[in-house]
Amino acid sequence: MLPGYYPLSNAWTPRERLLGLAFTALAAFNVFFVLSPRPAQSTAVLDFWATAKYIDLNHSIDPSMPVWEAFAQPSIGPALAGKTAAPIINATDEFTYGMQGFIATQVTLTTDQLGTQLDPPAHWNEYGATISDVPPTVALRPLVVVDITTAVKADPAYAAQVSDVEAWEANYGRVPYGSVVLFRSDWSKGWGKPSDVTDYPGVSLDTLKFLHLKRGILVHGHEPLDTDMTDNLEGEAWLMHNNFMQIEGVTNTHLLPPSGCLLSIGYPKIQGGTGGYARLVAICPGDWKYGVTISEAPGAPLATQPYPLRRGEDGVLKPTKGAKPTKYCSGAGSLGCPFVWND
Repeated sequence: MLPGYYPLSNAWTPRERLLGLAFTALAAFNVFFVLSPRPAQSTAVLDFWATAKYIDLNHSIDPSMPVWEAFAQPSIGPALAGKTAAPIINATDEFTYGMQGFIATQVTLTTDQLGTQLDPPAHWNEYGATISDVPPTVALRPLVVVDITTAVKADPAYAAQVSDVEAWEANYGRVPYGSVVLFRSDWSKGWGKPSDVTDYPGVSLDTLKFLHLKRGILVHGHEPLDTDMTDNLEGEAWLMHNNFMQIEGVTNTHLLPPSGCLLSIGYPKIQGGTGGYARLVAICPGDWKYGVTISEAPGAPLATQPYPLRRGEDGVLKPTKGAKPTKYCSGAGSLGCPFVWND
């Protein structure tokens, strides 16, 4: 442990620990109510989830996305059969709607450090936890959003300070134990746009130490693809070698209130992975002005595309105006034939 800092067991009173853990437990308990048959007293809980506003905090993975300078770009294209599966397809053939009844996509991810990501300690630390070691308890946590946009406008390379967190606490109370703290810089609004600007906002090492060692947060998150602009990336090094995670490449933080939301954290469980392609969704109160409700976007059934899907030059599927609709069931082994989906 570094001089001047102390373990959470000393930094937190039993009451503070209990309050923080109770907040997370309450969120999980609410989910249990939604998934289980319950009497009328669960109506309020059901109403919360039904009226809550859901906000997507992810960038999509695509071939032209920004990546760290030493990593190669990902690629997307049609999947080819690895071997013959008669009578459905022959080896090396492309799957098509007409011949097989379905298609598949081949995605080449050149690194597990792409886009909106969850970095486990093993990214830097040979003794650190990998992404497959991350416990399921991270799935739903209280969300704190610290706005540093004013400072970033004055200095594009501004690094969030402890004073920024203290200013948040002056308005909204102590940062909750076990929470996620996202720093809003609005850097992500320029995502994917060609630029020769090399400065980007970050989070100072002192701030990271304060949040983890004095407030006991789960993880912090930022919009750029690095924690700070120091020559040795000291913030990321400190986090990883002290067994803390971080979230990078967050977007849409401008749509979030400073407090009052939960954050859902998902990621693929890659065995021994050193990074996670994170799926982040903020769940905010129903009276918040941004986001969508379940009634607005129920997820089943999903919306139909306006035009047939076709691959662009980058290999990505897009609704393509003028594309001729496919004649399904054209192959001897076409699946789903004769037509069953209109029954």
